[in-house]
Amino acid sequence: MESEKYRILLAMVAAFLVSLNCGFASVSPMIPHNAQERKLAESIKDEQNSLSTYIIHVEEPQNGLRTVSNLRRWYGSFLPNTVSSVGLQQQQQRIVYSYKTVFTGFAIKLTAEEAEALKREKGILSVRPEKIYSLHTTHSPKLLGLNQGSGFWRHSNYGKGVIIGVIDSGIAPGHPSFNDEGLPPPPAKWKGKCELNGTACNNKLIGAQRFELSSSPVDEEGHGTHTASTAAGNYVKGANVFGQAIGTAVGMAPLAHLAIYKVCGIFGCRESGILGAMDTAIGDGVDVLSLSLGGGSMPFFDDNIAMGAFRAIQRGIFVSCSAGNEGPHFGTLSNEAPWILTVGASTLDRSIRTTVKLGNGKTFDGESVFQPKNFRSKLWPLIYPGANSDKSAIFCTPGSLKKFNVKGKVVLCERGGGSGRIDKGEEVKNNGGVGMIIMNDQLNGYSTVAEAHLLPAAHVSYAAGTSIIAYINSTSKPTATILFKGTIIGKGRALEVTSFSSRGPSRASKGILKPDIIGPGVSIVAAWPVSVEKNTTTKSTFNILSGTSMSCPHLSGIAALLKSSHPDWSPAAIKSAMMTTADLLNLKGRPIIDETMLPADLFSTGAGHVNPMKANNPGLVYDLQPDDYIPYMCGLGYSDAEVSNIVKRKMTCSTSIPGPELNYPSFSIQLGSAPQTYKRTLTNVSPGSWSYSSQITAPEGVKVTIDVAKLSFTEVNQKATYSVTFSRVGNSSTPFSQGLLKWVSTQHTVTSPIVVIFA
Repeated sequence: MESEKYRILLAMVAAFLVSLNCGFASVSPMIPHNAQERKLAESIKDEQNSLSTYIIHVEEPQNGLRTVSNLRRWYGSFLPNTVSSVGLQQQQQRIVYSYKTVFTGFAIKLTAEEAEALKREKGILSVRPEKIYSLHTTHSPKLLGLNQGSGFWRHSNYGKGVIIGVIDSGIAPGHPSFNDEGLPPPPAKWKGKCELNGTACNNKLIGAQRFELSSSPVDEEGHGTHTASTAAGNYVKGANVFGQAIGTAVGMAPLAHLAIYKVCGIFGCRESGILGAMDTAIGDGVDVLSLSLGGGSMPFFDDNIAMGAFRAIQRGIFVSCSAGNEGPHFGTLSNEAPWILTVGASTLDRSIRTTVKLGNGKTFDGESVFQPKNFRSKLWPLIYPGANSDKSAIFCTPGSLKKFNVKGKVVLCERGGGSGRIDKGEEVKNNGGVGMIIMNDQLNGYSTVAEAHLLPAAHVSYAAGTSIIAYINSTSKPTATILFKGTIIGKGRALEVTSFSSRGPSRASKGILKPDIIGPGVSIVAAWPVSVEKNTTTKSTFNILSGTSMSCPHLSGIAALLKSSHPDWSPAAIKSAMMTTADLLNLKGRPIIDETMLPADLFSTGAGHVNPMKANNPGLVYDLQPDDYIPYMCGLGYSDAEVSNIVKRKMTCSTSIPGPELNYPSFSIQLGSAPQTYKRTLTNVSPGSWSYSSQITAPEGVKVTIDVAKLSFTEVNQKATYSVTFSRVGNSSTPFSQGLLKWVSTQHTVTSPIVVIFA
């Protein structure tokens, strides 16, 4: 099976190398649910029939800009004649946002002809239509070693005084997760505002603003409430979903402040609003930015989230983003800039288990949150509508089961086919089915998730599903039932990389290994605006979701803890501390596996699984200042104007470096026949005198040599530089190879993953 995995990897990497220059974007269709949303949908449609929103980048003026009013007036000077000839009020209505911080430019509604005319104006760097981006707990703190009253949580003061800006779908004010018990007022630097009614904001929820077509920052979708509480929700006892996963819900940084920026609605997340939110958040004084959304790979000069993030790190703000949910294919990442922490998703050691029992006595474990106590565990008739190769019935898509007699039966449905797993259950239930088995396709393998299904259900692996189909084909009267086992802690395979988590290599920058790190992102319990259960009026409402959207705020909250514990650390130092102390072994001390049940590669895990306690005391860090990225961007072949637009000042590419020369905590090498040598500089962040020795696990087919055997430090902030050379030796049996470089002292291990793709 190991050789089969690498045969598949070879084919996928070959396809990736062929398509390195092909960008892509992901758009999730959104369906209006009520009259107000339909009205908004119609207004957007009307707008798009004549006017579309464009993002305009312009050259920075030599004398600078000091006020927003001056900014809008100056941006107005670029408008084409068809716009500038109308009244000032109509001009201002056309300009959607005037950006002051993230870059020099504005968002404006134009016709296609006006956009073409604007491209010819002097001082215009780029004109393009805005993109629509898609939105990519009770147990995870304990899993990560965060225990109340002791250890890192106590040392970091639970993130007190740190402001986390969450750019998402809004917030559910009044939810218990956002109570301000134990929190002081926001720090004096806070300049944001609250657009919620009355006293909805408090010392926890210090700000809430909208940058989306809605009347307030209130969350109508749920995603923003979930991610915000994951990052910094306060303690709520008795949290559960359908009585499962019961415990005290709490975010990673329970005493951090939250600033909410609503940019997403039921139609997705408009790029102009995302940029407006980033622009505002940077000026408001946030310490951490968390974005669980993305739009695929693109060059950084064309990636406005990357540009906004660069402006953030220039202000000392840490930026955490989700890697995307397009796995397990290679080269499917979003948010790849090296100044962003790109977060993939792993499983918890918790399973909300349901078990399928067949008429032949065999059993297969699956997952579901909905576990009714009144379900009769007798053997029910079992049907597989896909047996006749009906493509829609295979996936139990809406309307596909009407021609099948599923009443009183357990129905086997396959994952995929364009319909969600909850939607499949609705189709089964609407046609009288008593239960549902969802089987994975081969691509998703053993990765299952617990969800709030509408009827008794079990989400099982591909292997289990094929065995169930074989049983159905072996008898004229197949039967099955679903047994409910409840919440089980201690899943032996955790921490696994889940199948949906997007994978490297990075398309935007081959010399940087991405994702950077993985964290909990499967079956995460967190706050929700309304109850997912019927006939309940409780305000303590929670839901269970999966996605890199869930793993990102875990890392955002941990960054807030590190910021509180080490206020003098730069964003790059915080990232390095997380990456060089990450775990490459699971809870059983074995290599982290993926959806194939085989060891996960570094394009899946990055540096590994976050370990907050170790990150608080990394020993050494690979630090970077914002200007250190300039020669790196020049090395990517960006023009002076493109680099200038990212850094927001006039630049000339007089010096350039290849990607692997950036002082990054990991190595990504494209290796041909010639040896390659790169420098790295480590900074001591631990008091006292320390001596570190190198340990190398060389990638297969590669010789790795270091110019110094030991590094010695006698004081905090002391730096030491080493050079590492990669040489090809012999032939590798795989398209890429991986290894590790460690610097080890008596108390610290500073680990850098190495990936080598053979040219």
